[in-house]
Amino acid sequence: MAALTSGRGLPGRTDHVVVVGAGLSGLATALHLLGAGRRVTLLERADHPGGRAGRLDLVGAGGSYHADTGPTVLTMPELVEEPLAAVGEKLADRLELIRLDPAYRARFADGSTIDVHTDPEAMEAEIAEQVGPEDAAGYRSLRRWLTELYRVQIDSFIGADMSSPLRLLTPDLVRLAALGGFGRLGPRIGRHLRDERLRRIFSFQALYAGLSPDRALAAYGVIAYMDTVAGVWFPRGGMRALPTALADAVTTAGGEIRYDATVTGLVRRGGRAVGVRLRDGDGGLGRVDADAVVLTTELSAAYRLLGRAPRRVLPLRWAPSAVVAHLGGERDTGAAAGRGDDCHHTISFGAAWSRTFEEILHRGELMSDPSLLITTPTATDPGLAPPGRTLRYLLAPCPNTTRARLDWARLGPAYLEELLGVLSDRGLPLLDAAPEVCRVVTPGDWSADGLAAGTPFSAAHTFAQTGPFRPRNLVSGWDNVVLSGCGTTPGVGVPPTLISGRLAAAHVTGAAGR
Repeated sequence: MAALTSGRGLPGRTDHVVVVGAGLSGLATALHLLGAGRRVTLLERADHPGGRAGRLDLVGAGGSYHADTGPTVLTMPELVEEPLAAVGEKLADRLELIRLDPAYRARFADGSTIDVHTDPEAMEAEIAEQVGPEDAAGYRSLRRWLTELYRVQIDSFIGADMSSPLRLLTPDLVRLAALGGFGRLGPRIGRHLRDERLRRIFSFQALYAGLSPDRALAAYGVIAYMDTVAGVWFPRGGMRALPTALADAVTTAGGEIRYDATVTGLVRRGGRAVGVRLRDGDGGLGRVDADAVVLTTELSAAYRLLGRAPRRVLPLRWAPSAVVAHLGGERDTGAAAGRGDDCHHTISFGAAWSRTFEEILHRGELMSDPSLLITTPTATDPGLAPPGRTLRYLLAPCPNTTRARLDWARLGPAYLEELLGVLSDRGLPLLDAAPEVCRVVTPGDWSADGLAAGTPFSAAHTFAQTGPFRPRNLVSGWDNVVLSGCGTTPGVGVPPTLISGRLAAAHVTGAAGR
């Protein structure tokens, strides 16, 4: 991917840029701008960086548990390297990344287990042993297809300026069509793999995009590429270590970060934003002047600051949400093989599949036969919990608050008990005794935190909300305001969010589309 270069950017001066929000996109934006010679002030309403990549410290009798409240899966670390390189830094000097092998352990209703390796020989051997030689050969062809899908999209589509539909008209559009990228993901995966379990492993990622595999574009196989081919990593110190590292690099490079600073409005003169109004943690009011502003907040919050939402033929459709539970307590050091204690990420698939997506996405119901993600960060970094303790993260996809208006204050604790019972029946109890610490986060909590439709996954990646049809980086009616983050292009997830920061900075400096 091209580095930022000087050129014609936003009209007028852009010497001092105010970036609103110190999430991953805001931090990436700030680093790219600093590398391009801009002065940057980063304003964050919380008392720490991270945004959706948040942190939660829970204190139990044995000590503190350090949980991550946002993404638990880190892929494509070279996209973390990119903004650091913009200010002359190296990722290895800021962050220790541990490659996970297996990337996931998949457990199925029939009692079978398949470990997902990103090394091709290891994964082929796993499939040959657990499934059979025909699907092992199918895996080889699938891996080639996923890799080519990624190569065609990463620069021309995912990492490109999509300010106009005309930007789609590149030779890679023809290549993407030839690869079947505009077909449906589930059937395309099925061309390579016969075993239903394997099809699930390589297509469940569609839910990240807010769609079922049968309805997601095959182009979204790039998410499966990132998970199952490129590799899964974990930062020592937890995912929270990632935004901390980027924030430290911002200040080292001369940027200013102000925490406990909530932006309440933009100061407008003509068609330009000349500053932002803010409220600090003590309730004091203030203003920060700016030559340009980058908004990396939740999309609905950005529109409030701008004074209006853009006109769309179809209203925005939001991705499903999730119930997340953070649990900590005693662990069995002699845990039985296959329980999952020795694996960082475990996916427990129910027997149902298509019905699960129908319930979440269309009926507005909780899963009747849930498929669940269990993350055990202490399997990789024991220091995230007190000695002899385990930290668990349980994620259950569920309808967002637009699809289903549920009483989450009442339902949340009961639903967690139900899920724990399901996992125990499947031979996967999360802890050996009652949890020492427990925190449940529901769509009601996401909504109270300002996330539209009570979902941390923002706008779904339907065709009408993909590429140039997704809310754009440039803001109509404002000469010097740019949007960044998961609600705009290229979309949801750690890699797209980091790319979004680069794209936003490129619009400021004039590098976009060059």
